[in-house]
Amino acid sequence: MTRQTKNIALFAAVFALILLTGFLQSWNVALAILNMGLISAIMALGVNMQWGYAGLFNVGVMGFVALGGLGAVVVAMPPVNEAWAAGGGRVILALLVGAGTIFAAIQSWKKLAKGRARNLTVVAVLLVGFIVFRWLFDGAVEAIEAVNPASTGYLGGLGLPVIIGWPVGALLAAGAAWIVGKTALGLRSDYLAIATLGIAEIIIAILKNEDWLSRGVKNVIGIPRPVPYEIDLQESASFSDRMTGWGLDPVTASSVVVKLMYAGLFAVILLGLIWLLERALNSPWGRMMRAIRDNETAAEAMGKDVTRRHLQIFILGSAVCGLAGAMMTTLDGQLTPGTYQPLRFTFLIWVMVIVGGSGNNWGAVLGGFLIWFLWVQVEPMGRWLMEQVTSGMADGSALKVHLLDSAAHMRLLTMGLVLLLVLRFSPRGLIPER
Repeated sequence: MTRQTKNIALFAAVFALILLTGFLQSWNVALAILNMGLISAIMALGVNMQWGYAGLFNVGVMGFVALGGLGAVVVAMPPVNEAWAAGGGRVILALLVGAGTIFAAIQSWKKLAKGRARNLTVVAVLLVGFIVFRWLFDGAVEAIEAVNPASTGYLGGLGLPVIIGWPVGALLAAGAAWIVGKTALGLRSDYLAIATLGIAEIIIAILKNEDWLSRGVKNVIGIPRPVPYEIDLQESASFSDRMTGWGLDPVTASSVVVKLMYAGLFAVILLGLIWLLERALNSPWGRMMRAIRDNETAAEAMGKDVTRRHLQIFILGSAVCGLAGAMMTTLDGQLTPGTYQPLRFTFLIWVMVIVGGSGNNWGAVLGGFLIWFLWVQVEPMGRWLMEQVTSGMADGSALKVHLLDSAAHMRLLTMGLVLLLVLRFSPRGLIPER
């Protein structure tokens, strides 16, 4: 079997599993898996750019995905006029003061001669700036969060089409990546991993606690959609008549149609990214990145700025993860900061890249679909298996109860087992880099 035939067979097998889900369970479930598989594939592409192209170990994927979701909220949600009147301008002023303080401190450090005077000046600038910032910021936040906190209590967004929020989410993630990269990319890879993990936790902590920005753990719900609502389709006489004429239930059909629309949007984004990334990978730039990954010392000897190129690919990969985060928040219709967990949004994405094939874009896409399918389906399949195994046991048996309760852990067991099998029999992934 040729390499191309094998790759096609692997993709066909994964999509056959999704189709089988549609026939055996429901098309709503199958399409939900497909949509999140498309988003997971985009996340895997972002991590693959960083690790597969440049060997950068980013374990803060969760933070960049969350920033992408925030971008969708900031762009698409309608502004809360009462909150803006209560303290919106003061918050903007406080943020400008904070940024100006940091800029002034940096300039003082650069311009003044080394010595005690420079140290005292920088400390004084930071101290005064911090006091002014807190004076402006705290009062404004308290006023904003007091505006109908049960339903709003935050500034809201710009009220623009939600699709505009997708590139904005990518830009927010790229900005955070620039900050992390400027401080950590000159260090060893293990320090980069520590820095990215810490930044990710800081981002999630900010989203959970800064209610004025993202409502914190109260969650932002009702994010506008780029596709129609199911209820609107159901109330459409033409849609209902057409579905009824085809022998379909309009309620079920409306949900399927909406999911198909999402799948079309996500597939266009994914195919566009693959086209761009394949061209980049096979260009002189892509060959340079792989040369840096394989031997930084040799690349530096040839005149390549390794740190600058690492920063470049780190920003691009994080932007792709932010784009996927904005798409996921749009699909969910809500931003829930409390649900961003490292297991789901960092470890699982890494498993997708490793299983699919690090350094190969198509491998990352395959891993995204395969691992997400297993993540969703393994637990109910494990429950069914345990029910069959324990069907002959007496009710109330300690062993039966233990086996049924253990079905909830089938996800983690399966992820570990899949990872071990792939590393043992195909250590470079199912679709390895050429």
